[in-house]
Amino acid sequence: MDKELFEQLAQSMKEASAIAKGEMEPPRLFTVELADVKAVREKTGLSQSEFANVIGVKVKTLQNWEQHRRRPTGAAAALLTIFDRAPEVAIKALHKSA
Repeated sequence: MDKELFEQLAQSMKEASAIAKGEMEPPRLFTVELADVKAVREKTGLSQSEFANVIGVKVKTLQNWEQHRRRPTGAAAALLTIFDRAPEVAIKALHKSA
């Protein structure tokens, strides 16, 4: 391994450790602002069961999101953001027959 690359990786590990311990602030944060899940689904014109099927979750999970009992996280939150911004493209990309 290149010595310069090794030094950069070692420094990154030290910074990550300091951030995890609360000794240092992260240089940047990435957050996904989630729109209202029900509004996102309604943009697609799909029922709860159809939308849940398209995004690969149980209807009960979708209902919990829509009724604000739970919040989608991670990949689900990112996928919902895509549906919010470009519902037709998202549906076409996931299910060509939809």
